[in-house]
Amino acid sequence: MRASSVPQPEPASHPRRRSVLAGAAAVAASGSVLPAAVGAAAAPRPGRSEPYRWRTAAIGGTGFVTGLLFHPAVRGLAYARTDIGGAYRWDDRRSRWTALTDHIGWDDWNLLGVEAMAVDPAHPDRLYLALGTYAQEWASPGAVLRSDDRGATWARTDLTVRLGANEDGRGCGERLLVDPLDSETLWLGTRHDGLLRSRDRGATWSADTSFPATPSAGGQGVTLLVAAGRTVYAGWGDGGGAALYRRTASGGWEAVPGQPSDGGATRVPVRAAHDAGGRALYVTYADGPGPNNQSDGSVHRLDTATGGWTDVTPVAPGDGDAFGYGGVAVDAARPSTVVVSTNNRWGPVDTLFRSTDGGASWTSLKDTAVLDVSETPYLKWGGEPKFGWWIQAVALDPYDSRHVLYGTGATVFGTRDLVHWAPEVRGLEESAVRQLIAPPSGARLLSGLGDIGVMRHDSLTSSPSRGMASNPVFGTATGLALATLKPSYVVRTGWPSGSDRAGAYSRDGGASWQPFASQPAIAPSAPGPVAVSADGATLLWSFVHWDGTTYAAHRSTDGGASWAEVTTFPEGAAPVADPLDPRRFYAYDTGTGTVLLSTDRGATFTEGAKGLPSGDAQFRIAAAPGRSGDLWLSAKDAGLLRSTDGGVTFTRVAGCQASHALGFGKAAPRKGRAGYPAVFQTGRVSATYDGVAVLRSDDAGATWVRINDDAHRWGWTGEVITGDPRVHGRVYLGTNGRGIQYADPQ
Repeated sequence: MRASSVPQPEPASHPRRRSVLAGAAAVAASGSVLPAAVGAAAAPRPGRSEPYRWRTAAIGGTGFVTGLLFHPAVRGLAYARTDIGGAYRWDDRRSRWTALTDHIGWDDWNLLGVEAMAVDPAHPDRLYLALGTYAQEWASPGAVLRSDDRGATWARTDLTVRLGANEDGRGCGERLLVDPLDSETLWLGTRHDGLLRSRDRGATWSADTSFPATPSAGGQGVTLLVAAGRTVYAGWGDGGGAALYRRTASGGWEAVPGQPSDGGATRVPVRAAHDAGGRALYVTYADGPGPNNQSDGSVHRLDTATGGWTDVTPVAPGDGDAFGYGGVAVDAARPSTVVVSTNNRWGPVDTLFRSTDGGASWTSLKDTAVLDVSETPYLKWGGEPKFGWWIQAVALDPYDSRHVLYGTGATVFGTRDLVHWAPEVRGLEESAVRQLIAPPSGARLLSGLGDIGVMRHDSLTSSPSRGMASNPVFGTATGLALATLKPSYVVRTGWPSGSDRAGAYSRDGGASWQPFASQPAIAPSAPGPVAVSADGATLLWSFVHWDGTTYAAHRSTDGGASWAEVTTFPEGAAPVADPLDPRRFYAYDTGTGTVLLSTDRGATFTEGAKGLPSGDAQFRIAAAPGRSGDLWLSAKDAGLLRSTDGGVTFTRVAGCQASHALGFGKAAPRKGRAGYPAVFQTGRVSATYDGVAVLRSDDAGATWVRINDDAHRWGWTGEVITGDPRVHGRVYLGTNGRGIQYADPQ
């Protein structure tokens, strides 16, 4: 866990989303939120805001879509939720998703994960979201947002309980429900605090003490809420008794009689769906909540009138083909037509099964599927596209029986004829962005991302045509660097996927790649950040395991053909190359607050400035382009510091109370002389804005302007930011779940 409390991805043999942690009492007040050696320097002049037009660079999904929900009474109206990237509304006319939670700010970053969503069948404009990414003690409590205009504006209620949209079980059913008998009453299932109820449309909440199941600190609690006809059903994932409960006519709860049992073995109800009349309730089960670690599962149908249960499992998992069942949807117009998904089926790959006779027989839709990923080529993963993995969200259009959507760990696939499938994911971007480089020529942007490696963006409005960088394919990128005097030479590092190669180079600006001819033995298990000298002749590679263990850095002077250990480099530090002098490298020892300097191409490092802010691994150095020895140190809440003597001394940038990420762009136009590069940061300058904001300075930090607004905040944005060397004012911002945001002055 990084010190910022923002999760890091962890390596695995299969693509994964962010690291999942596994913790929490009833509830709350309401409020509202509407989007819409260090010396001293002179104090800055007051700043201001500047209007910018913000857009999202197109890649197409890239994250786990945990829920899909069509409104039952409005044609073309649908919603999606994600584990760390907020919620979306489908715009049927434009065939794209609109983000609904970008207004969530820095201090509320934990609310970018959407645990559940609910619509009101009787009031089509009403939408409810239950937000909270982690249920751990260190995380902030969750919140409920409620809207009367389909998510255009919101009112907010803060909870005292924690939710877990990025923890195990995040692909389970909707834990939020509008009561079928009373639109004023809402139900919210929690992981560790039982069942909550609101009688005023989510403005206030209290515990339903009649709910009989007892939560555990490490369990799943309520996994789903669904109304079949006039009856509310609740799934329970903690084991030790009934897995499915229903609300009684007297207002209490009871275990559903005759429900499936494995003789004491864990059976988690993952999702449930009912036919239009509420007579048949279909429930998918697995031996764990998913999305990982499922090896067994089943599908059962409950006749709600007779109380009879029928096992309608399409295919029973077995040896060599272990998986669970996840998503389920029922055709609103044809009550016997049902679609269910497998989950965690890594061998034959997950599929959707479809039945037109209430589960008596099934057809695998994957077996006849024709996949078209031309709009999002990265889904080829360096080879052929897969039908999907982590399929726990499935939705059937109530107005088009052949329109099926399902979410995966990377995208949303859809079909209109049950044969041809393509991503229906325009506008939905969920990348966790690690590195950004705007080259001076060639590609518009190079990006290093969580889970899907490195991309070369020749256009910002379409998914990179080359897909993810291959040869080799990475999971999460850990390093990306460009030789500033030879910008066609680029290097990248990351977690290997499908091979053991953790580093690669490109001589054509990231269009094609070759793996380093050799690599240090530690590289596959602890790839870390990389730097390349200004002339491209020296590589410096730092090594950090995903659990935080650090190792000695290595250096290569032959393009990665051989490597030598650099004993004087601080373990785990991020190396920084001087943009003009190929002999100079810099590093920041965050443990001691010391800058380390090299003037011999990274062979040895000596101490420079000491006594700087320490204790946080995210303190980092950035080198100003076109200048030698001009360094800026972002020290989070310790502020911003600058050195103009190659790191020997630093001066605090007055007026900047916090600096989290910093980068540079093209200088503002000046008459007769070149100005200082535009400086961009996510930080806090109270003279401009009393909070963490996206800021720009055209006078080397003397004054700042805020360039985002209250409708564009995206939670935590402290990883990476850079400007464009070709367009003054253009900025690229990395988010932790909302992809790459970019903007130009209006």
